[in-house]
Formats: sequence, structure tokens, C-alpha cells
Amino acid sequence: MRTHLCGNINERLDGQTVTLCGWVARARDLGGLIFIGLRDHAGVLQVVVEPDNKPTFAIAEKLRNEFCVRISGTVRMRPESQWNPDMATGKVEVVANEVELLNASAPLPLLMTDEDGEEVRLRYRYLDLRRERMQRNLRLRARLNAAIRGYLEGHDFVDTETPVLTKATPEGARDYLVPSRVHPGSFFALPQSPQIFKQLLMMAGLDRYYQIARCFRDEDLRADRQPEFTQLDLEMSFVEESDVQAIAEGMVRHVFRKVLNVELPGPFPRISYAEAISRFGSDKPDLRIPLELVTICDAVRQVEFKVFSEPANDPGCRVAALRVPKGAALSRKQIDGYTELVAKYGARGLAWMKVNDRDAGADGVQSPIAKFLDAASIKAILDATAAETGDILFFGAGPKPTVAAFLGALRLAVGRDFDLVGSGWRPLWVVDFPMFEYDAEDQRYYALHHPFTAPAVADAEVLRADPVNALSRGYDLVLNGSEIGGGSIRIHDPALQQAVFDLLGIDEQEARARFGFLLEALRYGCPPHGGIAFGIDRVAALMAGEDSIREVIAFPKTTTAACPLTGAPAQVDQGQLDELRLRLGKSD
Repeated sequence: MRTHLCGNINERLDGQTVTLCGWVARARDLGGLIFIGLRDHAGVLQVVVEPDNKPTFAIAEKLRNEFCVRISGTVRMRPESQWNPDMATGKVEVVANEVELLNASAPLPLLMTDEDGEEVRLRYRYLDLRRERMQRNLRLRARLNAAIRGYLEGHDFVDTETPVLTKATPEGARDYLVPSRVHPGSFFALPQSPQIFKQLLMMAGLDRYYQIARCFRDEDLRADRQPEFTQLDLEMSFVEESDVQAIAEGMVRHVFRKVLNVELPGPFPRISYAEAISRFGSDKPDLRIPLELVTICDAVRQVEFKVFSEPANDPGCRVAALRVPKGAALSRKQIDGYTELVAKYGARGLAWMKVNDRDAGADGVQSPIAKFLDAASIKAILDATAAETGDILFFGAGPKPTVAAFLGALRLAVGRDFDLVGSGWRPLWVVDFPMFEYDAEDQRYYALHHPFTAPAVADAEVLRADPVNALSRGYDLVLNGSEIGGGSIRIHDPALQQAVFDLLGIDEQEARARFGFLLEALRYGCPPHGGIAFGIDRVAALMAGEDSIREVIAFPKTTTAACPLTGAPAQVDQGQLDELRLRLGKSD
């Protein structure tokens, strides 16, 4: 039906006859001439319909936005004064010889711009996806997937599918359950990840596996979460951490080179989890922001201000400062706004100190807490933070996790507000994660990654003796403040796996009920193995410059896990429920 794509028409085709198909992006009738912006997935092209071609002009007069048309005409150069640098086709236009209406459009229910609200965009997603931005995002994602496959298959990985209907396992989030008609009262679970199956593939001798897999988690949603998402999953046998990281880093470099023509800096730096939390308040630090947290416990251990002195002398607590260059210009209203922000992360308040004159010491600072600090302590704080005239210091005091959480969030906020976020790409590896998190309320341990992550110690009794300080063989790949990949070396020793289960409160009977097939497989010569998984949606969103992964997913759900387009989730008829032997309870 067509000879060319709209976005591919250029000056080299001057004088040639072309046939194009697409949608009317805009139509302007200037009385003597009609100008049509014709759009397909490749771009937009200006088409001119002249009045001396009466049959064609009569059809063009009736065209409206999103009418689907076929146009034949002659390419010609625009006058130089009319070149449009904002269009790839801005130097040329097509003079229409024939316009064929393929399909009219009803009046549009949305503006087809970024001003449309998310609910209406998702309700009419098939229209929203026609936009250049969305077409670009989906095609970028397709190139990303192709580049991943090309790299991994060039490194002897085997693309292998794993089940979507599987068994419910505790992996940190609620499972989506699917009732079985054949086995009444029993349920499949949709996989949160292919974790167990990829380990079984290593036990089966596959050596190197990968899969671009659909995964499902029933959890609270946000900009970078969806109930169904796509994960690049890979696993390798007979490897250490450095082997997996080398493959993953090489793949990320390859992908950025192929998709964005970008050479990432290297090698990717490595920092420990403890260092990341201490310096940046986050295990996924954005290195583009040149701000760091500084511990000032030594400067305030002896002060009378107990808000500082008590946590400074408590091993489980910390007093830290965040220096913001030129931040002394902040108004009290702006500081109050930051106080409201940190309260969401557990802060009881936000102490601050403006440095009006660094050389004047205590006399040169302005702060509600200055009266509680002596001159020596103030000097020590200024020295420790390398504060300069015109800066502001924000303070956090309390339990280490709480201080890290709210000062880490504050670091990101002031980094954006003060235009301190650098350009480019800043990847890094975060390693040496704690093996467990202890929940004082539940009085039990939880796996920081998942229960199949190997501890840094190979002896089960050593692990049992000191689980609080145990480190894991896990690693995360972070890019510009987003965790894009996470993995670990896995447990391949049955005794060590049971020790981990015991510490997590999963006794032998429960472990057999939930993971019996995996534990059985460990008994038959399981090789050492490890892997990593990447969030395809997150990587695509970063590469596309989007804040939300919904902008790189063709048909995403809302933050309430609903689909406005199809109306899912929806009720089903009683016959289907009867067939599954299900009975609905009364809703709250």
C-alpha cells in the first residue's frame, strides 16, 4: 500500500513520486491550500494539497485528526525560509496527487499530548501509543531486548523458558494465585521470578541460562513497580561473584553502545553496602549528586545537647551531617518543606545550621541549635564537613537505619532542587550486603535478598553462631540511583541451605513442603552457581529518560493494579466460579 515511511522522506527524494500511509496529526485549511501533518511510526511529514486538484482537495477538506489515509504525491523541497529544524523531514514536503480515506476517526476522547491524565491515557492506550514519544519508547525497548539477546547468545547462554503456573513460595511479596479446575481446592501461583527453576537448570547441567521472563508480584505499586513486569534472568555454573559481574557489566556496556551509542565509563566502581549507607544513606546511591553524609559523632559526644550526644555515644545510632553548598540562601519556608519530607522517613525533626561566615567560627553560624553547642564543637562540625561560607548543614541523629533513610532522601531532594545532578551515566556495584535483616517486632530474621543467597561463610555452624554480622555473596548493579540488577552466588550445599531456612524460621517440615524439589535436587551433585536478574522495565525507562516504567510498557496497570482499557480485574460469572468450586465471601 505504500512505497515509503513518512519519517524517511528527505531531500534525496526530491522530484520522486511516493505513496504514504498514516494518520492525520494535524490539518490546516488556509483557504487556498490545505496542509496535512501525516504521521506514521517513523515520523511526521508535511503534505500540501493544492486547490487545482479538485477531487483530492474535496477529500482533504474533510480530514480531521487521526483519520487514517493513504496519500500519493511528489516530493519537493520547501523554500529555505520555511525549513523546520524541529522535524527530521523539515526540508521537504509532498504535494498530494491523490488522497484516499482509509478510515475516519470519531471525535477524540483525549488531546494526544502529555497533558492528558494517566487514567484517560491508559483507557485509550491504543490512541496514546500512536504518539511519537510512545512509539520511540517502545522501539527503544525492542532494541534493548535485541541487544541483550545478541550479547548473551554470543557468550554461550541458552534461552530457556520456565513455568508461569507454578507453586507458591515465600519470596518477599504476595503471590498471584490461579485456582486449578482439575485439582479442586488447589492453586497455582504466578512466579515472582524464575529463581528456583533457573537453579534447577544449573543442577541439570545447562551451564549458562538466560530468559526474558514475565514475573508477577501482588504488592503496593509506585512509579517503578507493576504487578506484572519483565525481568532478564541469567544463571551460570562454576562461577564466583567476579565471573557473573564481568558478564553482566559487559552486557550493560554492549547494550548502551548498541541502543544509545554511549560508551559507559569503566570499570564500574564497587562499594560495600555499609559504605553506601554511610556515605549516601542508600544502597542504590545516585553518584551524579556530589553530596555525601558525614558522621560527626566525635564532634558532639560531649555536648550538653542530648539530641546529639546520646546517639553519638550509642553504637547502634549515628549523628550525621549533609552539607549543601550555597544552601544558606534557603528560606525558612523551604527548610520547613524539607522537614516535612524527612518526617515521611521517620525523622522527628530536621536540625540545620547556616554558615554565614566560616572564618568567624561559632559567631558566623545561624542555627536554632547553636545555643546548645560550644564553640569547639561547632568548629569541629565545620571542620568535619568542610563547610564554607554560604553553605547550610542539615543534621540527622538517631538509629543508624533511620538517619540513613531520611538523610538519603534529603540528599536526593536537595540535589535536584539545587541543580546538582550531573549529566551522563554513573554505574556502580554494591556488594557485601548483610545476609539477614532482624525485625524486632516480629522477633525473627528476614533474608535481605532471598533465602537461596549464599552467605560469605561456607560453614553452617559459623553462620548459626553469628547471623547478625553475617554477610552475603549478593551484589546489586546500580545506575543513576536506580537498582537495575541484583543477584548472588547461590547456596549449593544442603546443610547450609537448611541452616539459612532455620534462621528464617522455616523449619525442615515447612522447607520440604515448599521447596522439597529444590532440596532434593541439591543432593545430587549440585554445582556451585550464581546469577543476576535485571529489571527490563527500569532499564528501558532510564534509557528513554522517563520517570515511570509505565511509559515504556505497552499496556501497563495503574497504581491500583487496574487496567482502564480492558476493565480488569473484573467479576466472572457464577458458572466459571462453580466450575472451579469457588465461593465468594462478602466484601468489606
